[in-house]
Amino acid sequence: MIDSIFPRRQMLQTAACGFGSMAASALLAQTNAFAQTHQAAAGSDKSLPLAPKAKRIIFLFMQGGVSQVDSFDYKPLLAKHDGQSYEFDDARQLARSGKGRAFRLMQSPWKFNQYGESGRWVSDLFPETARHADDMCLLHGMHTEGVAHGPATLFLHCGSTNFIRPSFGSWLLYGLGSENENLPGFISIAPSIGNGGARNYGSAFLPPRYQGTKVGGASSSTMTIDSLTRDDIPHPLQQQQFELLNRLNQQQLAQRPLQDAELDAAMKSHELAWRMQQFAPETLDLSSETAETIEMYGINAPETKRYGARCLMARRMCEAGVRFIQVNYGDDSANPAWDQHSNLPRHSTHARAVDKPIAALLTDLKQRGLLEDTIVWWGSEFGRTPYAQDNGTGRDHNPRGFTVWLAGGGFRGGHSHGETDEFGFRSIAGRVHMHDLHATLLHQLGLDHKQLTFEHAGRNFRLTDVHGKIVTEILS
Repeated sequence: MIDSIFPRRQMLQTAACGFGSMAASALLAQTNAFAQTHQAAAGSDKSLPLAPKAKRIIFLFMQGGVSQVDSFDYKPLLAKHDGQSYEFDDARQLARSGKGRAFRLMQSPWKFNQYGESGRWVSDLFPETARHADDMCLLHGMHTEGVAHGPATLFLHCGSTNFIRPSFGSWLLYGLGSENENLPGFISIAPSIGNGGARNYGSAFLPPRYQGTKVGGASSSTMTIDSLTRDDIPHPLQQQQFELLNRLNQQQLAQRPLQDAELDAAMKSHELAWRMQQFAPETLDLSSETAETIEMYGINAPETKRYGARCLMARRMCEAGVRFIQVNYGDDSANPAWDQHSNLPRHSTHARAVDKPIAALLTDLKQRGLLEDTIVWWGSEFGRTPYAQDNGTGRDHNPRGFTVWLAGGGFRGGHSHGETDEFGFRSIAGRVHMHDLHATLLHQLGLDHKQLTFEHAGRNFRLTDVHGKIVTEILS
């Protein structure tokens, strides 16, 4: 046998000045550190610290900042006082001058209507999504950190505005593991290259195996995993070579079970890439879906085709056992998608692109019995001001009061929590900080945000830092 002539461990120690052995040792140390920390923190699926209400999350990220007062936070006084000037302690103005000033209130161009038995108010921007009002839990008292896109987007995804920290999906995968050994447990569909870029789905100091896998890009029309397509499916000869290597590994493990058991555990994570070549293309292929499903998601219509395909792909990944799926709607520009500083009517274009696909996703999940244990999370990095920016026709960034909504996964459907002031500028009741939202989402998946930690640089880190509280009022 090859191993009896030149054992693998001896080869690593002698070849190339022993650098192979050093690399293997570093890999093993990293794996051991994770195993110890994981046992001390969240445990396994069978021994979670809390009773989980959900198994996975689909995050519908609306990049750029959807205006809450034009979508889900109805403020009739905006119309009554339209055009009048009021003084606000605007975050950007405070950063520039240290004091607030007067701004002109601007009413919403869209009408609001009540939907469902719960009577939730939703604007004409989202008529299809509004049909699911009784499944949605709206958080109107959201507030966050960062007034610019970059810091606020990083805070949304990683719980920090500037320091390099693991993203939410990485923490979730670290705490729960994957449900499917043939696919990544964390996937980001069509992410942007800006405003945090890869850090929004990165693992930072967590072991690299917990980093999100990118599928497509914000400016790409194709949805592939790092250019992985059906043409990349292993050929029979490659399959035979892979099986031979596995047999050689197993022979060495049989001879040295104590010494190489750890190396075997580390190598399993690297085999995922091989298995993805066989299983990922099938998951990404939408051709097996019915014509009715394709129509429901709007994939046949130009304005909804791209986001419809992303949402349908998310449902397929959900069924395949992916833990955390980001479905991004944005672009690679400096002022991404929903960022209407001078042209608020552009919200209509973006709403038309996502409204039908989002409604289809909720319908599809519910019909298949998946909404019960899947959390659908919709939101932006912040909201927008109720007044006109520079006396024009747009709205500026507003991190002090905005709306996100949740559906499924044990959240109260048809419920509104919290509120902003009479004009929709600042959260004043039922306030939910982004740390609180992160903590509550982890709670629903059976993880205690205070226990889910990782030791790095001499201290224990967690997603919520030293903050965060469970918002029990929104749990069913």
